[in-house]
Amino acid sequence: MGARGLDFKHKEVINITDGRRLGYVQDVTADLESGIITSIIVPGTNSKLSIFSGNNDIVIPWKNIKCIGDDIILVEI
Repeated sequence: MGARGLDFKHKEVINITDGRRLGYVQDVTADLESGIITSIIVPGTNSKLSIFSGNNDIVIPWKNIKCIGDDIILVEI
């Protein structure tokens, strides 16, 4: 899955575990040395999935991304 960060903007993220729509990709994180994307970030309201305290964004590690389509990203969280 070779992709650039800008390729993810405006893609909807859906959790295949429960079929829930998580929202649209807001940002990506990458390893600065290799340039490899390490996770995608979706604005969220579920603090249980939040990694940053006080921040409700859902950070989805790259290993949890199962399929990237033209309009949708399927994840398993």
